[in-house]
Amino acid sequence: MSDQTNPDIIYTKVDEAPELASASFLPIIQSFAAAAGVVVGTKDISLAGRIIATFPDFLTEDQRQNDDLAALGQLVKTPEANVIKLPNISASVPQLVAAVKELQEQGFALPDYPESPSTDADKEIRARYDTIKGSAVNPVLREGNSDRRAAKAVKKYAQDNPHRMGDWSADSKTRVASMSGNDFFSNETSATLANEATAKIVLETANGETVLKDGITYPAGTVVDATFMSGAALDAFLADEIEKTKAEGTLFSLHMKATMMKVSDPIIFGHAVKMWLAPVFEKFGAELDALGVNPNSGMGDLLARVDGNADIKAAIADITNARPPMYMVDSDRGITNLHVPSDVIIDASMPALIRAGGKGWGPDGKEADTNCVIPDNSYAPVYDESIKFFKENGKLNPATAGTVQNVGLMAQKAEEYGSHPTTFEIKEAGTVKMILDDGSVLHSHDVQPGDIWRSASARKAPIEDWVNLAIDRQRAEGCQAIFWLDANRAHDAELIKYVTPILEAKGVADKFAIMAPRAATRASLETITKGDNSIAITGNVLRDYLTDLFPILELATSAKMLSIVKLMQGGGLFETGAGGSAPKHVQQLQSENHLRWDSLGEFCALGESLQFLAETRGNEKARVLGQAVDAATQGILDDNRSPSRKVGEPDNRDSHYWFARYWAQALAAQSDDADLAAHFAPIATALVDGEAAITSELAAAQGPAADLGGYFRTDDAKTAAVMRPSATLNGIIG
Repeated sequence: MSDQTNPDIIYTKVDEAPELASASFLPIIQSFAAAAGVVVGTKDISLAGRIIATFPDFLTEDQRQNDDLAALGQLVKTPEANVIKLPNISASVPQLVAAVKELQEQGFALPDYPESPSTDADKEIRARYDTIKGSAVNPVLREGNSDRRAAKAVKKYAQDNPHRMGDWSADSKTRVASMSGNDFFSNETSATLANEATAKIVLETANGETVLKDGITYPAGTVVDATFMSGAALDAFLADEIEKTKAEGTLFSLHMKATMMKVSDPIIFGHAVKMWLAPVFEKFGAELDALGVNPNSGMGDLLARVDGNADIKAAIADITNARPPMYMVDSDRGITNLHVPSDVIIDASMPALIRAGGKGWGPDGKEADTNCVIPDNSYAPVYDESIKFFKENGKLNPATAGTVQNVGLMAQKAEEYGSHPTTFEIKEAGTVKMILDDGSVLHSHDVQPGDIWRSASARKAPIEDWVNLAIDRQRAEGCQAIFWLDANRAHDAELIKYVTPILEAKGVADKFAIMAPRAATRASLETITKGDNSIAITGNVLRDYLTDLFPILELATSAKMLSIVKLMQGGGLFETGAGGSAPKHVQQLQSENHLRWDSLGEFCALGESLQFLAETRGNEKARVLGQAVDAATQGILDDNRSPSRKVGEPDNRDSHYWFARYWAQALAAQSDDADLAAHFAPIATALVDGEAAITSELAAAQGPAADLGGYFRTDDAKTAAVMRPSATLNGIIG
């Protein structure tokens, strides 16, 4: 028998807008599920929760909490796993520091984040915080490969109600700029291990050998990569692009992934800040160091630290006037592209710019053509080719466009590029080597101070599972299917050695194409422009990028994607979409008590989770519940009950009322389970009869500022009061 200590379904506690929405939606889920004997529990994987769980020795007994992420990490390796995962914060250093500060103000005696640890104690604290930074959650939970696609009802709604697309001009100056060499792409080496091995990474210099990392274990068949980006080449590239941008009269923008690639990309971001403010760093380097300035933290942190120094502020103003205008995160508040490394995340920023016709917002509050700087050339061609395609063909028509689904390789930390602990900023000239336990050198690169060296891997079992998942999806869809692999890239060439034999052995090689990302982008755009469908079969990073790019073009958002992770041990992980816009949603709620977050992704994931529970546990009531979820989701779309963007109009809470109403009506009307029909008939009637009172109570809540008691760690009671303001609805749901 399931109970709260052994729930049937885990619904994750996360951050920002998705978590606020959960305060309204989760009580509805738990109430309805209980009627089918289904217990829905929670696990806290929020940034604040993970910080608290990491430092129990600094906290009082009543402040401590369990390491729910670790517990979930074990659960997803079992057949019993059934997890609904909402998007969580992948923290940059500024976000982590802000979260720690808020928790300290709430009475948690946490240590400060050591920016420059010198003592052993500081180094130990820093190491613990580093486990929380960036995309720390997803690699732990994703013990399976990814199946992401637009649910048919969502796609149909997008075609029937096409969103606005920006117009493209053939003479648009918008372009993508990438390094022509000495980047991660051009320096990559890759090998597949014939046997199980343990490796160490060392830096050999004139002064001896330094072990950067040892004890790295790989099972037989693992594809292991290594590469580096030249810091000097990066600086020269950035300086050149700043000047080119000014000459072209466009906006300068940098597009990185400082969350997933949590070690490498903040460093690259810091190079951009230094090159933008190069004269300031040259003249005031010592003063900036004394003030604790770290360019990797962004210009926002830098400006705050120099606020009392008139000379430095004047120098910054002078260089800003001499530079091209910058792409803005918030022109009204003067928040630039280089303010915070986590503000402009490539998989959200580039699709939004492409959807807008290649336009970005400038400091004058107007749209303009943009130089999109993506230093590494591994995946920049995807965006470059997209821009070229739309310049040639004009904007995509969502009313007639087909769809690009995705099958993504991500299980067991596949392709975790640029993240800790196998990414290093080189301090001394020498040679980085990856040496196996038999003494053989797997990879070797000559490096200079300031270079960024990284290694990543993909294991045999996840690769084979990925190819077989692609075969299953192509068989189910019968459409174009492309492995986005570049035979001229070292890593991809090793993957192709796995892909081709499996396709041939299964007799389906003629059903698939293998194309480099640029060619695959062009082919996929041509396909969906004609109204046909395609399946993009990709590695981990492209999975992340494409499951924003195509949904944002097709559906206006990636938050409405159906995202199923078929866990390799038989369980299920159901993801609810992307959370890149979540911070702005919270800001609006705090100022106007209006939450425009769309829970459609949660609706889709819930239906899949319940159906999966029925399949794995034989719970037929759960199947009925899941089928009714699908009917309710269709009702939300058909009747346009999704949240509005403007205060005073229906918001997230209204959509949850309508979902509960449609769900109850579907359950009352079905004939597969008489007990459920009898249970939900009076609930459906009460929700219909209570419409005027409920919508009035929800509308009355909007307008005044909302007090949540925090941002990263909100107060439960205050949040419940804000997100469940209808006494009538609460009384019906319980």
